[in-house]
Amino acid sequence: MRLDIETLKILDLIVRLGSFAKAADQLNRAQSAISYQIKKLEQHLGIALFDRSKYRAELTAEGSAILTEGRKLLQQAHNLEVLAERFSQGWEPRLEIVIDGALPMEPIMRALKQLSQMDVSTRVQLRTEFLSGVQRSFEKNSADLMLVKDFQSNPYLSAKPLQPMCSRLVVAADHALATLKNIELKTLHEHIELTIADSGLDDRQFQDDLQFGGERVFYLNGFIAKKNSILMGLGYGWVPDYLIEDELASGALVELDFVGGASHNFTPKLVHSSQRPLGRAGQLLSDLILKEFAS
Repeated sequence: MRLDIETLKILDLIVRLGSFAKAADQLNRAQSAISYQIKKLEQHLGIALFDRSKYRAELTAEGSAILTEGRKLLQQAHNLEVLAERFSQGWEPRLEIVIDGALPMEPIMRALKQLSQMDVSTRVQLRTEFLSGVQRSFEKNSADLMLVKDFQSNPYLSAKPLQPMCSRLVVAADHALATLKNIELKTLHEHIELTIADSGLDDRQFQDDLQFGGERVFYLNGFIAKKNSILMGLGYGWVPDYLIEDELASGALVELDFVGGASHNFTPKLVHSSQRPLGRAGQLLSDLILKEFAS
């Protein structure tokens, strides 16, 4: 028996679902047929992939190592299939973009409008995430592009800078912090900090460098909710300046006189992976987004 992709898929499915029976149900095959195929693989490799001495079969140490390498092969095979599909159809059937919720949507929408006017048949899906959740979704869903404030680089990721942006530390004009001068960190900790929840929610999540580390923190699920909460006097927080230009001009919001500074400049990036090369629509949309952010 040769080591083939289908058998590796079965092995992966058994482990992900937790049992041979569940894997057989999902594949619409007899459990005995699934067990036979795994036993044939074990005979071919000369090792036991599962410990069957317990009530429920569990991976052996050798089986775990084989699965780890096998999943790499499965990912490579998936990448080849995606690439071949894109080449055969000219325009890729689907394009997925993950966007950090701190970034403005208008330039992206203008780019998508231009793409739609070109009668491109590619379906586009947008996902909004925050902090580490952007890269996690990009990797987990094999997305094509991500627009991100920050990311963990690797040799496969290619990033192009977008227009620099600024976030400002603001509070409502009638908040107790609004008129204070030379505010120190201990004073901020006496009030409620409003921030955005990291949608990654795992051990790889980025530490938000802008968070002040106090105990009185409210986590919100988007910047519109954060802006409105600040306007109503609930607390203070960082907000991208494109969202609050009118409120700063009218005086409804004011920048805090914080000793550590009340503005933070950053350069978002447009990122794609060489493991998932962009098709015609992806490359076109990438160029349009870069153009719109530069205008």
